[in-house]
Amino acid sequence: MNNSEKLTKVFADTFGISEAETKGLQYQGIEQWDSVGHMTLVAAIEDEFDIQLDTDDIIDMSSFEKAQQILSKYHIAF
Repeated sequence: MNNSEKLTKVFADTFGISEAETKGLQYQGIEQWDSVGHMTLVAAIEDEFDIQLDTDDIIDMSSFEKAQQILSKYHIAF
């Protein structure tokens, strides 16, 4: 499984949505992605990729695509 597939799976599993629904997904774009859901997502991403995100990156993570950009800063290729 490549990193893009891993991130897609993390989003889908965290929010209980299909993998197809993750593309273009934005913060508060679905009911599940509220502030609590956001922190659950952050924890799942940190576990999956064995990283610790900076506070600024956690705050900036406003979409699926932005999550990819942020993870690239941690040397995770997409």
